[in-house]
Amino acid sequence: MSNPKSPIAHRFRGYLPVVVDLETGGFNAKTDALLEFAAVIVDMNDQGQLVPGEKFFFNVEPFDGANIEQSSLDFTGIDPENPLRQAVPEEIALGEAFTGIRKQIRETGCQRAIIVAHNAAFDQGFLNEAVNRCGIKRNPFHPFSSFDTATLCGLAFGQTVLARACEVGNIEFDANEAHSALYDCDKTAEIFCEIVNRWKELGGLEGI
Repeated sequence: MSNPKSPIAHRFRGYLPVVVDLETGGFNAKTDALLEFAAVIVDMNDQGQLVPGEKFFFNVEPFDGANIEQSSLDFTGIDPENPLRQAVPEEIALGEAFTGIRKQIRETGCQRAIIVAHNAAFDQGFLNEAVNRCGIKRNPFHPFSSFDTATLCGLAFGQTVLARACEVGNIEFDANEAHSALYDCDKTAEIFCEIVNRWKELGGLEGI
């Protein structure tokens, strides 16, 4: 007998929200390096509220022939040559994260995962290119659908910049920690949960 579906499997039409943030060597998903990868699986508590769940973070080795713009390194503060990064190849970073995400999909009864990201098209484009480079066949994410928190923040808080939206939403944001994939992913997960939970409190999707 199959396990009953978790309530979150009914909230987003069978999709499991997974917040993703990447730091890269530029803006071209086909040519520029993926340098950091972070993901936070969204969970639902017994009160029906969304909460951040399991996290994944990897410093990533640039793929062979990858372009890295110095302006991007200046912006993020990443030193790709620093051995303390303990960077791993793309296929290891994505493989380990995808294994954990697929496990959560099975346990919740969801159909597949959906990317949640701030300016989601950027992260989704880089992620899809990395998946193709690595020849990953079992990508848990929908290939083109996503939830964009820049859009949601514009609706809920009148702000599309993550730091400013957090300020309006009373979510602590440390500008000194920004532009780290893990920190930005954590904050994006917090604000996504906050917006969805506020909508529920306002009476949206009663019974979910």
